[in-house]
Parts: sequence; structure tokens; C-alpha cells
Amino acid sequence: MSATISSDPPLALVVAMGRNRVIGGKGALPWRLSSDLKRFKAITMGKPLLMGRKTFASIGRPLPGRETVVLTRDRGFSHPGVYVAYDLAGALALARARALAMGASEIIVAGGGDLYAQTIGLAGRLDVTLVDLAPAGDAFFPEIDPLLWEETDREDHPAGPGDDAPFSVRAYRRRTDPAPR
Repeated sequence: MSATISSDPPLALVVAMGRNRVIGGKGALPWRLSSDLKRFKAITMGKPLLMGRKTFASIGRPLPGRETVVLTRDRGFSHPGVYVAYDLAGALALARARALAMGASEIIVAGGGDLYAQTIGLAGRLDVTLVDLAPAGDAFFPEIDPLLWEETDREDHPAGPGDDAPFSVRAYRRRTDPAPR
């Protein structure tokens, strides 16, 4: 069964990745980026977060002010305050129902690499923090095809207190007419 989601509310992928597309290693972020964590909180507050079980395990708890939908193949997985789905279609339907119940403007996909790969074709927006590092890792964000995605905004940020590196925040929207090849 293929996963589909209506455009209301839309799906947005929010990610921090290194220059080499690494998003994690051994179940953890490969950097400290306090400035971006504050930004993540601000843009996800009041919205459902859809994430894989490993990403949830790295966080360890539902994030306040958001509802968490965890996608897992582990039928025995449960956690207080978390909604659980066992396939992508079910996870998307559950996240959509939670978004509508919350009055949220969008659904946020918050990782990991496998879930990003499964949902990038369904998303209308990407919110990418590009960290000026190229760390080793075992989880990656998919390629952002410029024929399908248009960069609409970019802000460069120097490393602030609690940040391991400078970073830029890039907003992308899906092209309505893919660019010619």
C-alpha cells in the first residue's frame, strides 16, 4: 500500500545536516547546536512530530507543546504520551488526525534518515539547517534535487554560545512545475 497524505495539513521535513548530509551517528547528533535547537522548538511548537523509533529513543521523551507520532516495526513498542504507528500510511493518517485535533498548520517529520527518505516525495516544504561540519555518521538526509525543490530563503548564522560550528538555515518549497532536465 502506498502512503499518501492530503495537502491539508501539509507535510514539512525539518532537519539539521552536515555538509556531507550526515544527520546522526550511533543514535546521537554529531554536534551541539544550541541555537538551532531553540529554532527547532520555535518552528515545531503546537504541531505533531512524526519520527522513527530510533530518533525518539535519542530524544527519550515526548517534547513539550507538541504531539509525537512514532513509526516503528516493533509491535511491542509503547511510551507514555506517544502515539505509535507500524507503517507509513498509518503514521501519516495518525499525524494528520493529531494535526487537525491540535489546529496545527502542518505536520513535521523530524527524522531519522529512513523516514526522511520515505517522506521527502510527499512533503511540500523542507526546513534545512546546514551545519558547517562533515562529521562521520550512519544516518543521512536524502539528496535535495534542485529540479524538484526551490530554495526560497537562506540565513547564515555564526557559531553562537553552545554551538560547535556556524550554520545556515535554508527553506525549500516543492516546485509546482519541476525544472527542465
